[in-house]
Amino acid sequence: MEDIGIVAVGGYNEMGRNMTAVVVGEDIIILDMGIRLDRVQIHEDAEIDRMHSLELIDMGAIPDDTIMRDVNGTVRAIVCTHGHLDHIGAIPKLAHRYNAPIISTPYTTALIRQQIDEEKKFKVNNPLIALKAGGTYEITEDISVEFISIPHSIVDSVIAVIHTPYGSVMYACDFKLDRAPTLGESPDFDVLKKIGQDGVLAMITETTNSARSGKTPSETIAKEMLRDVLLGTEESHVGMIVTTFASHIARLNAIIEIAEEMGRIPVFMGRSMEKYLLAAHDLGYITLPDDVEIYGQRKDVDKALKKIMEDGKEKYLPVVTGHQGEPGSILVRISNGETPFKVESGDRIIFSANIIPSPMTRANRYALETKLKMRGARIYDDVHVSGHAYREDHWEMLRMVQPTHVIPAHGDLAMHSAYIEMAEDAGYVLGETVHLLRNGEILFLEP
Repeated sequence: MEDIGIVAVGGYNEMGRNMTAVVVGEDIIILDMGIRLDRVQIHEDAEIDRMHSLELIDMGAIPDDTIMRDVNGTVRAIVCTHGHLDHIGAIPKLAHRYNAPIISTPYTTALIRQQIDEEKKFKVNNPLIALKAGGTYEITEDISVEFISIPHSIVDSVIAVIHTPYGSVMYACDFKLDRAPTLGESPDFDVLKKIGQDGVLAMITETTNSARSGKTPSETIAKEMLRDVLLGTEESHVGMIVTTFASHIARLNAIIEIAEEMGRIPVFMGRSMEKYLLAAHDLGYITLPDDVEIYGQRKDVDKALKKIMEDGKEKYLPVVTGHQGEPGSILVRISNGETPFKVESGDRIIFSANIIPSPMTRANRYALETKLKMRGARIYDDVHVSGHAYREDHWEMLRMVQPTHVIPAHGDLAMHSAYIEMAEDAGYVLGETVHLLRNGEILFLEP
């Protein structure tokens, strides 16, 4: 019987730059290949698409995969669970080092293809394989990957299960147990229970919100919160701007539906809005009404903002980038008075997003809100629910799958600690059946 190795490449010390390798004999499966954006934003002139991978590794922005040289074996596949940049953002910089296909769901594959096309430094020629949720792909004669549909804050997210002759490894990064999603499927509990009954040697799980008590509210709640803020008012004529995650297709779809109820034209602005929304539309995940407007380029955005000012703010619902106060984003440019759109007293800015918990984003968001308030804006913040499991969801997942070993990932030490305490309540023992890994460490598990 072969031991199975779990290599913590990135995302075990921090939020972002996720990458794990599963070693089965002489075969290696890589899970995710992400970027840590706050490490890039700190360098204002950083053009990621022109930077060398070693430079980005030194910055702590992408996984330090140089440790893979010390791992015996051949990489047979790179598997990505969903399309967020902390899971696919390093593919243009690292994937070309491995002669292996990149396997992901159709929407994630479309986003990976865009990433590769935008890369200026490296040529990535890895075959891209689109595997639908519920499907299984044979990687070698002995190893396959199964995709299980799971809700998250981006469509087409999955839990990946690596099936080997020595046991299964389940990779649950990222997920929420949403039984009433507004787009996509609710969790396939029957499949999860069956995989648990068949036996899971190890579950690698995200821990982002493991310290938050209770269960994560459904995306249906976020939709109702937005409807309440946008429609539940006696000042329905004022200017309103919504900002949210461009990749959160379910949320953007809800905004389109509510704009229709308001009698306003939804106008999506920003390069990332255009990229994610059109990819989702092209693949049939959402239907865009005839009146929706989408602008990616700066000159087109400014032209649209000018038209909104001329025709009347009450006719439109702009949906823009910038909820984290990112330099150069549309909401930041509006707050600086750098666009034709003038914020007037009583205009509403709705943040349908949380503040990403890093000092950099907190500072940027504080500056943004302060500038908007100085111009007379009314701020509605946290009109949002998380895409990550809370503590009791983690408890439920752990009890449902009942893995022999569990490995917290996708978080910092505080997040892992909260998860480990919960796992101890479920009977796991630190160092024996629940394992704390740091970037660069390898854990070998006996089947």
